Amino acid sequence: MKPLPRRRKRTETPDNHERWLITYADLITLLLIFFIIMYAMSKLDQSKYEELAQSLKFQFQSADTVMPQGSGIMDRLRPIPEPTAPDAARDQEALERERQLENLLEKVQAYIEQNNLQGHVSVGDTPRGVAVSLNDLFLFDLGKAELKPEAYPILNQLATLFPTLNASISIEGHTDNLPVLTGSPFKDNWGLSQARSLSVLRYFVDDAGLDPNKFVSTAYADTRPIAPNDSDANRQKNRRVEIVVLREIMDDTRKAVP
Repeated sequence: MKPLPRRRKRTETPDNHERWLITYADLITLLLIFFIIMYAMSKLDQSKYEELAQSLKFQFQSADTVMPQGSGIMDRLRPIPEPTAPDAARDQEALERERQLENLLEKVQAYIEQNNLQGHVSVGDTPRGVAVSLNDLFLFDLGKAELKPEAYPILNQLATLFPTLNASISIEGHTDNLPVLTGSPFKDNWGLSQARSLSVLRYFVDDAGLDPNKFVSTAYADTRPIAPNDSDANRQKNRRVEIVVLREIMDDTRKAVP
């Protein structure tokens, strides 16, 4: 009878109670890496960031995509450019012109009040500029375009103010809707309004010696009434010459430039 084999004793591996240190060390390492990355981001080189932003934008724009271009996050992150020197100079010039127009408005208003011209001359600030409106009978005889002597003082006063202005001046003739008188040298209201505008312009240029490049002559006939042409009083309001000191300067081709 064979003897039974002897059973080996099972050796038990002791529990390792320090395995948590490995997990803890991994966590500490990850936290350290995280803080290093955060520190590096806070010290980001602006020039390198701009290069990266431009590169990414180029790649996205050159790729086929259904997303709208030019409105991505890189565009929103890009600093707003500072105004260029020409833009700043243009803005400063516009501010100075506004100051001049305000000063002109005050002086013309004072002159009208001091000389009791309220019934013949008015001045106002309009979107186009400061407009001085002169009644036609104050300037001309009925149906004529030659200046009356009574008009010279106010025109001369304006002529003393214009040389200091960095602005263009539009002289605009207006009539009512009645046809010109029989035997008039003018074919129609267009011709009459143009001749009256030119008479005022020639006073400033020929008599007062102002720079002709500052002025432009315009005729509107009865196309821009300020009152309905339904009564003698309203038609009288519409017959006028307006001298508008413009907010925009006219260049040599008579186009407004900022």
